[in-house]
Amino acid sequence: MEFFRIINKQVSETIIQNSITPKTLEKFTDSMFFMEAKNHDFIGGTIWGEFLISYSKINGGVRFTLVSCPNALSWTITTGFPPEKNKIVLHCTINRTQKPAEFIEEINDFLEEWETGLTSQF
Repeated sequence: MEFFRIINKQVSETIIQNSITPKTLEKFTDSMFFMEAKNHDFIGGTIWGEFLISYSKINGGVRFTLVSCPNALSWTITTGFPPEKNKIVLHCTINRTQKPAEFIEEINDFLEEWETGLTSQF
């Protein structure tokens, strides 16, 4: 499944990459926090519990993945590319075609937190 949020803010890839890091999660969300570095990944708290989380700088911004999540939840925060080249695109995926409505609502709440944080920080 795939989820999008378009944030009506203009920032550069560099600003996204310098501002959004594992240690700055709490500036952007109420439900995520950095706990411990693990090589190139980190342990972080989420609304679904503690996870090993992958973080990467990617073309246009950053990507996070809940490495040990059975739904392979990942999200990117990018700019400069479609569907909105001059805005921030928040894109989230899971490796399922269907999930219970409660889980979909949790993902939407998670993305709303990020949208609020990105809007307030940028």
